[in-house]
Amino acid sequence: MDTVTLGSLEVSRFLLGSNPFSGFAHQTPEASAEMVHYYTVARIKETLRQAEALGITALVARADNHIIRTLMEYRDEGGALKWIAQTCPGVGPTEKVARMAIDGGAGAVFIHGGVMDHAFANDDFDDPLKGIERMREAGLPVGIAGHNPDVHTWAEENLDLDFYMCSYYNAAHRDKSAELQSGMAEWFHDADRQRMAETIRGLSKPAIHYKVMAAGRNDPAEALGFAARAMRPTDAVCVGVFTRDKPDMLAEDVRLFGEAWARRSDAG
Repeated sequence: MDTVTLGSLEVSRFLLGSNPFSGFAHQTPEASAEMVHYYTVARIKETLRQAEALGITALVARADNHIIRTLMEYRDEGGALKWIAQTCPGVGPTEKVARMAIDGGAGAVFIHGGVMDHAFANDDFDDPLKGIERMREAGLPVGIAGHNPDVHTWAEENLDLDFYMCSYYNAAHRDKSAELQSGMAEWFHDADRQRMAETIRGLSKPAIHYKVMAAGRNDPAEALGFAARAMRPTDAVCVGVFTRDKPDMLAEDVRLFGEAWARRSDAG
């Protein structure tokens, strides 16, 4: 599998996401609960090892105690995936969570998309800027996530970053709360996906394309085909999997993306 570079960190172009590991289905509270019950630490580690076998070299995951503990066990057992850590507003201020990520062995850290959406909506960037300063002091590659394309346009003009995490869907407005609340209404519109793809083309640093499946609503072949066409040579894609009913889901997604990327490359 080919690679991209996020600052000083080299990772595979296909990255494993982790929303299902933490019970973020972005569908219904019941679906989220099913993911929590299914993804025991043992099953998470099994999925990480499967990712390694498929040529994936990095995981995108929250910097919370659950993930940090799981990754500690995984590494103690010989696991080699690099960790691109996401800050979590529910855990604490961004600076605190950034410190947890650094201490937990992250290879890169980015600001939670809801935090950036919320900061942009309220024109108050004090919290994320403190987190970015902490990451820079640690010498790690630094990024931001965002669901609102305007967040990335603002960051391009105002921040010195190593990468962007770009959600294809602006599925819930974060004006009042940075963190998505259970049961909050979400929407997934094709127009949002197209607008984010257009925004990415104007960014000067690599972008990780995420939420490409619209949380399971999109056909995988269509979704990964769109992502492959929208991605620049410097970009990566992040995909989470819920393997309870389809154990080979990750292998299939890697195959579908690989085929789509090859078609894109062949087309020039």
